[in-house]
Amino acid sequence: MSGSATSTASYHWERFSTVERLQRFVVYLACVIAIVVSFKAVDVIPEFLADAPAQMKDLLVRMWPIEWDFYYTAQSVGAQTVHQALMDSLAIAFLATALGLILATPIGFLAARNINKIWWLNAIARFILVATRSISTLLWALFFVAMFGPGALAGTCAIAFHSIGFLGKMLSEALEESNQGSIEALVATGAPWYSRILYGYWPQVQPAFVSIALFRWDINVRESAVLGLVGAGGIGMVLNSAIDVFEWDRVALVLLVILVVVMAAEVVATQLRKRLI
Repeated sequence: MSGSATSTASYHWERFSTVERLQRFVVYLACVIAIVVSFKAVDVIPEFLADAPAQMKDLLVRMWPIEWDFYYTAQSVGAQTVHQALMDSLAIAFLATALGLILATPIGFLAARNINKIWWLNAIARFILVATRSISTLLWALFFVAMFGPGALAGTCAIAFHSIGFLGKMLSEALEESNQGSIEALVATGAPWYSRILYGYWPQVQPAFVSIALFRWDINVRESAVLGLVGAGGIGMVLNSAIDVFEWDRVALVLLVILVVVMAAEVVATQLRKRLI
């Protein structure tokens, strides 16, 4: 009895081995070093940081009371009102989402390895998806502003091109995860490729496709409100104009309108997702 008790007591359970503890320590140390280096790289000035609460209080005082009349009144002759700019932002979001879906759908099918067996065509499609989403929307907006000039067209193209990478990537992954049983049945009956897509793949990926489209539209509504800061149309241009002349009561109105629209877009997207999926 004593021998068995001694052997049982000799066991010592450890959650991590010595090598695993060393690896975790190295990871934690690397994270701490990265945070310290990043903090130094951003060059935080202590005097400005200490003065930030007072500056924020002064800014909020300047924003109140909100100039509600500015919603239907232009800031200058020939300028847009907040209402007109808001309608432009919503139009940009809708058109950009539709254009992005039209362009991303065929690319997404070409990027799916289980559908497109041509390796070089598959590689080109995947390169397009990576390239379009690796460039931020603001950079796309600067590019199209230089091409088409300031306005809603540049913002629409910028958001649409950036949406291609997101929508196409999600669609290709959904296609690759689809069940191949129904596809093999269609192949066995001699169904052509378009029948396999319409009756085999599409019913399986349709819920994911609708969810992805609504989610991207929700994102595009937010982005359309920002692109005006670089001249790509929408409510951001009105916001930028108000900031340039330090009319903070009008800035407060624009920010409030953007907040309300973004919250409404979130609610609409959620309700549509519940009803359509």
